Amino acid sequence: MKKPKTVSEYIASAPKESRAKLREIRGILKRAAPGATEAIKWRVPTFSYTRILFAYAAFKTHIGFMPTPPVMRTFAKDLKKYKTGKGSVQFPYDAPLPKSLILKMAKLRVKESKEKDVRWM
Repeated sequence: MKKPKTVSEYIASAPKESRAKLREIRGILKRAAPGATEAIKWRVPTFSYTRILFAYAAFKTHIGFMPTPPVMRTFAKDLKKYKTGKGSVQFPYDAPLPKSLILKMAKLRVKESKEKDVRWM
């Protein structure tokens, strides 16, 4: 498989079982970060203002969402039922995406970026 150059190419080339959830999370993140630039960085879809806000990706059994460690810490209680890392969470394919949680996490990351990144937009 050749490396996708755009987010749409990434989604189209992802495993069939992941595509609907990738489109779903992409829509949520677009709402949370209006005007953000979408790109493929580190081989996964990302959203950025002056720096990367968050990334997401398809894996064998889940969609990975990567905001930042501070966002993950803020929502630690809400994320207890998911497998998490320092700056990431795994949403399994066999369960619905927690849309409102993802939106809240993404909005917090956008707010964090606007407060810390003086040159954002």
